[in-house]
Amino acid sequence: MNRSIVRREVLPFLVMFGSLIVATAMTDALLHALDLYWIGRYLGIPGTILILLSFGYSMRKRKLIRFGQPKRLLQLHEILAWLGVLMILVHAGVHVYAILPWLALIAMLINVASGMTGQYLLDRSRRRLGTKRETYSQRGVAAGEVEKEVFWDAVTVDVMKQWRTIHIPITMAFGVLGLAHILSILFFWQWQ
Repeated sequence: MNRSIVRREVLPFLVMFGSLIVATAMTDALLHALDLYWIGRYLGIPGTILILLSFGYSMRKRKLIRFGQPKRLLQLHEILAWLGVLMILVHAGVHVYAILPWLALIAMLINVASGMTGQYLLDRSRRRLGTKRETYSQRGVAAGEVEKEVFWDAVTVDVMKQWRTIHIPITMAFGVLGLAHILSILFFWQWQ
């Protein structure tokens, strides 16, 4: 019981997020080592397609589509979004000379972090907090004492519950900025 939610849930989350950054750096380094860095310029297209495909889960959750099992669609959402973001991060490493791609990239990273917070941390942390409370209660610890024991974990969970206030608007901002970036590329067609 002495392992806090921060150590048990938050740190692994940070490792998972960090693995995305490390995978990006390794992919980019590999492309440069093989003199294939130009491929990065075109990875934005399949990355965007993968992210768009990952929205199947959100559409099912909001009953815009009726097919697919929500749990399976959530797993697919996580995998497709992670791979799509990886491709877009490698893509961004090739050309970040304008403000619009930077804004879209920052919005995407915030969106990924907030999505991972909801997916990875919040659900597991709620269960862990409930288990902790139940264990203390089963040991005969008084209710007031239980709340003292789990206070910081409860505060951590309450803070994490605010993730949707960030995730949905940032998803929209990322979508708008990403679309503006795509349209500006198509309009000015600077692919060489």
